[in-house]
Amino acid sequence: MVLRAFVRGALRWLRRIFLVAGAVSLLMLALAFTSVPFHAHRWLGTAGGLATDTVDAIVVLSGSGMPSGPELMRCHLAAMVAQHTPQAGIILLLPRDTALERAMREELTVRGVAPWRVSASLHGRNTREQALDLAATFPEWKDRPLALVTAPENMYRSLLAFRKLGFTRVSGAPAFDHALFSDLTYNSVAIGGNRYMPDMARHTGLRYNFWNYLKLEITCLREYAALAYYKLNGWI
Repeated sequence: MVLRAFVRGALRWLRRIFLVAGAVSLLMLALAFTSVPFHAHRWLGTAGGLATDTVDAIVVLSGSGMPSGPELMRCHLAAMVAQHTPQAGIILLLPRDTALERAMREELTVRGVAPWRVSASLHGRNTREQALDLAATFPEWKDRPLALVTAPENMYRSLLAFRKLGFTRVSGAPAFDHALFSDLTYNSVAIGGNRYMPDMARHTGLRYNFWNYLKLEITCLREYAALAYYKLNGWI
């Protein structure tokens, strides 16, 4: 009798979980047809404030291995900022990975940054540790203007984490991807497509935007969860 009641209760909870999961999935599919994921992602990259004035240092946070899209974008943007602020040094806040450090230094050099302008600290395995690392290594920079380079989705949380530790003049330089301005429509039959298949050649929104926005939704959901986690820990 007890077992039967337990099974009924478990099945009832499973049904609720499946209903909630289904509703969330339908909502995400519907939002992927809109620009909401794009704007949510852009908000995470810009809400904390953008670096527009002259800065004394460019702080680059690591996110993945090298070479990879995210790290190459961060090096690309850091080099661009460095060109406009020749007096600013670049600080790489990385985990203890000398291969990653060497690869990022090489990439910055290829992009025109003098090697003497680049320094690194290898103690940060996440955003909180990277902020603590900078506070411990360069405490005198807390009142100096800094440009923080990281992925757009990580920018808002990073700025809050650094400001929590006293970096009052840090602002963001989010490494957004560059949009592709090209006509991606084509003639399906002309390149050997089956004439009986639906012609998706001109539906670039369904071919690209829908799937890209679905990925952005996952990215944003993860980041909002991270923001909540950091807030509960008192890190932001």
